[in-house]
Amino acid sequence: QVQLVESGGGLVQAGGSLRLSCAASGRTLSTYSMAWFRQAPGKEREFVAAVSWNDGNTNYGDSVKGRFTFSRDNAKNTAALQMNSLRPEDSAVYYCAARQYATGSARPENYRIWGQGTQVTVSS
Repeated sequence: QVQLVESGGGLVQAGGSLRLSCAASGRTLSTYSMAWFRQAPGKEREFVAAVSWNDGNTNYGDSVKGRFTFSRDNAKNTAALQMNSLRPEDSAVYYCAARQYATGSARPENYRIWGQGTQVTVSS
């Protein structure tokens, strides 16, 4: 079983950038589709981005398209989320998730492996 650890969260002003990382241990990520979700207080977990393990197909949530970029490095067993042009509404706890031998999904219930989350706060 793979374990995930997120890092890179913090406080940033609106318009700024942050880069979140997701480090995996236990197994190689090459057979896992990866995703990022976020959850703000009092709200449901929201899909941010996902990349499929087999063809690298990447999908983004509508609210982050054109601003966020999801990348993965199977050799280093890491994934990253580059977040640009941040807005106060991007503030949330960001979670990395993985599922094996299945394409990327925007539904959080399709993922069994989760990191502990990293807080992102964007000030106006």
